Amino acid sequence: MTIFTNRIGRRVMRAMLATSVTVAASTSFAATSNTSMLPRYDGMWSVSIVTEKGSCDRGYRYPIRISNGVLVNAGDLAFTITGKVTPNGAITVTVAHGSSSANGIGRLAGNIGEGSWSGGECSGTWTAERRGA
Repeated sequence: MTIFTNRIGRRVMRAMLATSVTVAASTSFAATSNTSMLPRYDGMWSVSIVTEKGSCDRGYRYPIRISNGVLVNAGDLAFTITGKVTPNGAITVTVAHGSSSANGIGRLAGNIGEGSWSGGECSGTWTAERRGA
């Protein structure tokens, strides 16, 4: 009985080891695949915002940093920016200052981008260009 149990125990251990190796290999592959799928838009960007409708200031320019596809404020002005860039360049963003905020959508391609925004009574367009890493 112990020989039979030991053989089954060894088979179970081999199966568990094989499964562990397979899972580890899959996890490693998935990590490599996910890394290669990260957006290619990381770096410093200069974003120009133009008001086309409403009584907001005519234009703004903001420095934005994109890191792993996530947008953050890269300047000294006190505003909050949240947003993401997908691997194909589609972008969604919210810019807020005090009780005011605006939402934008658009697309980045290579070192440039463009889109539209709206917030409160105002709306307009934006353009962006990459300034460095």
